[in-house]
Amino acid sequence: MTLYHAIVADPPWDVAAGPRSLHDPGERTRRLKYPTMSVDEIAALRPPAASDAHLYLWTINRYVEHAYDVARAWGFTPSTLLVWCKAPKGRGLGGTFSTSTEYVLFSRRGDLPALRRIDRNWWQWKRAEHSRKPDALLDIVEQVSPGPYLEMFARRARFGWDYWGNESLETAVVA
Repeated sequence: MTLYHAIVADPPWDVAAGPRSLHDPGERTRRLKYPTMSVDEIAALRPPAASDAHLYLWTINRYVEHAYDVARAWGFTPSTLLVWCKAPKGRGLGGTFSTSTEYVLFSRRGDLPALRRIDRNWWQWKRAEHSRKPDALLDIVEQVSPGPYLEMFARRARFGWDYWGNESLETAVVA
């Protein structure tokens, strides 16, 4: 089994779980078109990470705290919260404040040195269809972290990467 030095994970957080909006008590979260997982289910996964590795864990506002717990459960030490700033689009998710950001928790395991330093921790990338993440993050991962590379919960293939997820052809094994 391949052990990866760089893992990008975009877990299917259960956005319908937990409290509804305090702004509009009658508001209901729309159901997603894909199966979601609880925090415990996500934390129970065992990504095939090398002893020296980097993790890029996507999360949304509601699950930022839990993302730190998941990274630790996977054997990583949280380091830096990266921010994707999106142009507002309608009401969007959120209550009092409509959220137009998503986050990537960069975490480390062992002593893997970065290939280079990036001069920021936020980017303004365009949106695509619901839940699709910008390919630009994978470009950054390739600039910062040595391979081999794994994308967990992937929806598409990328040259030079292995991928795992119910919407991909799964070239990797995740326990």
